[in-house]
Amino acid sequence: MPKSAENRRHQIYLDGEWTRSSSDETLPVINPATEEVFAESSSGSAEDIGKAADAAARAFPAWSGREVAERCDFIDRLHAAYVACTDNIAHTITSEMGAPITQSRKVHTKIPGDVILASSRLARDFAYSERVDGSLIEREAFGVIGAITPWNNPLYMMFLKAIPAMAAGCTVVHKPAEVCPLSAQLVTDLIDQIGLPRGVYNLVTGTGTTVGAAISVHPRIDLVSFTGSTRAGMEVAGDAAKSVKRTILELGGKSACILLDDADLTDAVEQGMQSAFNNAGQMCGAWTRFVVPREKIDEVTEIAVAIAKGYVVGDPLDPDTTIGPIVSAAQRTSILEYIQTGLREGAKLAIGGVERPKHLRRGFYVQPTIFTNVDNAMKIAQEEIFGPVLSIIPHDGDDDAVRIANDSIYGLRGAVFSADHNRALGIARRIRTGEVDINGYKLTIDIPFGGYKQSGYGRCQGRFGFEEFLQIKSIQL
Repeated sequence: MPKSAENRRHQIYLDGEWTRSSSDETLPVINPATEEVFAESSSGSAEDIGKAADAAARAFPAWSGREVAERCDFIDRLHAAYVACTDNIAHTITSEMGAPITQSRKVHTKIPGDVILASSRLARDFAYSERVDGSLIEREAFGVIGAITPWNNPLYMMFLKAIPAMAAGCTVVHKPAEVCPLSAQLVTDLIDQIGLPRGVYNLVTGTGTTVGAAISVHPRIDLVSFTGSTRAGMEVAGDAAKSVKRTILELGGKSACILLDDADLTDAVEQGMQSAFNNAGQMCGAWTRFVVPREKIDEVTEIAVAIAKGYVVGDPLDPDTTIGPIVSAAQRTSILEYIQTGLREGAKLAIGGVERPKHLRRGFYVQPTIFTNVDNAMKIAQEEIFGPVLSIIPHDGDDDAVRIANDSIYGLRGAVFSADHNRALGIARRIRTGEVDINGYKLTIDIPFGGYKQSGYGRCQGRFGFEEFLQIKSIQL
């Protein structure tokens, strides 16, 4: 437990200082590997959001009026403070949401640190003004940003929202996920230490139904950037619409990984499994549907099962563990219900299932589970499970593969594997998603990330994500 956690159980960060919430209620923070409460955080109120929004609105004129370089100097100081304590932050993330410690170090802390630096560089180099037909087009800070972030990538999504927003000149009111608030509190301590001006960043912990809803409707919040489930995103958008508030929604996914008949099956399955089971499958962009040539279903299933048998499910603090626990008891129950549904629907279970891993007597664990010969109409192929569950679906040629990939309410990510790059590119262009990877995932924080259809709208990351926090003004000269 972070040293500050006990002191923060009733506190929120408003107008440049830690202060007691107007609510005396707290929320338990449960270690998913032990099922034990190890900390508490404030369950904030709508009144807290009102105070945070007022503080952010007061701070906005002066902050947005500073030189870009001056704002970015603060961002650079935050990065220096952040990298000095990433190991403590990594252990906190592992304790509150269950990611294996190796992943917490390499992914959940290192990549967010890269986002800080990238945001500073982008803001310094961005062209905020241009001439068009004798007119001046200015891009200026949007205003007060409400950031609502998820538990599966707690700091990455926090930094993709708060850091570029502040670099652009916006001020921020942030609500982290209620099940993992501690890592955000540690970063807030760093923000406080670097002397960021009062009101530029504000943190209110609490539930989505209270704190999240208050952010969505508050008249002084100009834009809401939300990452979470499609159901919750619909509620955010509906609440925000009451004040014609702009929203950025990064929602669910059911991404298809298409294997064409000339693909290197071993490489494709290995990379596909890394995506499907990364973070115990708790990733919105996971390739959770393998769309495979019908004649190669058995071969692909055999490779996938062999890989799954090599996963180490266990204590997330053990450096050998590759799959940790699910974040909460409720999420574990939901995943197990989907597995049971798959069995009832007639899908063939290749490995895994609803039983607890035999060597683990406690913790919210789910076995890596693979269904094969799945019909894409089945619930397990259509709905986001958000757990370590993969569906292998047969296709009958390129057109059929594209049809299956697009037969989804979601459109977040996808992948195509083929020995023929031009053929794969042609397939990628036909898939209705915001991102498609050809022959493997290429990690970059500079390309836009976001979805089509019920995966949301707006973009995060890189220049396109930065521009979401800027208004466009035309000045006729």
